[in-house]
Amino acid sequence: MSVLTFTERGIHCPAGDFFIDPWAPVDRALVTHGHSDHARPGHRRYLATATAAPVIRHRLGGITLETVRYGETRRIGDAAVSFHPAGHVPGSAQIRVEVGGEVWVVSGDYKLEDDGLSEPFEPVRAHAFVSECTFGLPVFAWRPQAEVFAEINAWWAANAAAGRVTLLGAYSLGKAQRLLAGVDRSIGPILTHGAVEATCAVMRAQGIALPATVPVTPETDLKAYPGALVLAPPSALGAPWARRFGAAATGFASGWMALRGVRRRRAADRGFVLSDHADWAGLNAAIRNTGANRVFVTHGYTAVFRRWLAEQGHDAEIVQTAFEGESLDRAEDEA
Repeated sequence: MSVLTFTERGIHCPAGDFFIDPWAPVDRALVTHGHSDHARPGHRRYLATATAAPVIRHRLGGITLETVRYGETRRIGDAAVSFHPAGHVPGSAQIRVEVGGEVWVVSGDYKLEDDGLSEPFEPVRAHAFVSECTFGLPVFAWRPQAEVFAEINAWWAANAAAGRVTLLGAYSLGKAQRLLAGVDRSIGPILTHGAVEATCAVMRAQGIALPATVPVTPETDLKAYPGALVLAPPSALGAPWARRFGAAATGFASGWMALRGVRRRRAADRGFVLSDHADWAGLNAAIRNTGANRVFVTHGYTAVFRRWLAEQGHDAEIVQTAFEGESLDRAEDEA
């Protein structure tokens, strides 16, 4: 039985006539989370978790959006559907679809480490699992985030002691809030780019506890915030916006910093390996814990990871999608 099919518009469930994270307009879209490669405009009806909904509405405007609680089962046509924590960003979900006793799970984007902000990843048993593999190479092995935050804090403190502003590039949804919640706020004030601040404001309004920040506007007197940490989308760090901070120290927080030469190509002072996606071990653990024999890999190192899964005895296939995974330049940062 094929619970889900892979079409030009997205991942389709014939039994319920809905799509999961479709990239072309459809009647009914079930959305795993608010990043722009998964939550797209143009659909007639949306379904997402109650936690993800405010950011999705903020980004997509006046859409028809229904919400669901984690673990709540909805009957859509002949399919039973439920959403389960993916650990990627607040409100992110894996979507479980059951038809005639056959269970398929679409994971969206996910990570296994509990970041203290997102709902922790929950393994879901399935016959088939649709998985990203953004970081599907053994070279990607994340250190505990406490160690990474200790490095970020030491770097920021040294910059502040030298009288320099610290510019740190991070996604405006997910990574920026994770950094905001995890850095040592006693070091100095924290300023935010408009895209980061807008997302933080949405999350605060829905009850997610985030520290106070100072949004950077044309009127902001930067001299009043010596030694500040400034959180901004990666694309903003190479734009005229960043020049007003003078000879600032620049850094990026991304899983791609695990690769040699990436920081140098970005002309950054420091790179910190911190990702909201699973590393090699995390991908393998997630798949193992589903018990699924069939695995469909969507975006990332698909060829290498599919071959590895086949060697481990899985019935593994590559599925072509419009999902992008983690990038240092993705346009969604500006949303």
